[in-house]
Amino acid sequence: MRRKFFLSTALVAVTALAIVASSVTAGAAPAAGAAALSQFEGTVVSKNRAGRTFRLRDSERGTVRIRVTRNTRFERIDGFGGLKVGAANIESTVRRSDGRWIAVEVERSGGGGQHGGDDNSGGDDNPGGDDN
Repeated sequence: MRRKFFLSTALVAVTALAIVASSVTAGAAPAAGAAALSQFEGTVVSKNRAGRTFRLRDSERGTVRIRVTRNTRFERIDGFGGLKVGAANIESTVRRSDGRWIAVEVERSGGGGQHGGDDNSGGDDNPGGDDN
């Protein structure tokens, strides 16, 4: 009788461990996908039209080469052609592929805080200020 109890307890423990391990793995998958994206911000120091790449000098992380694809989204920049050497405040969200940084999005940062909204939102024109 004691042996059956031990075997059934061990089976329950192994099953519970397998369930916990699979839930931890499933829970980590979205986080790993989100962690695969990086962001650089800085000044464009060079541009290679033929290779569809540009180099961005990030003051915190150094200079990186970023490749643009047809899937790259541009905001407040007129596509790859609108990206000029010397342009400051350029922000790029990138992913790593085959050892290269691939641009997911390239935008001019500092949009003034009116992201996706209109001026008739009914909000306070003096956020953080005193009402008196």
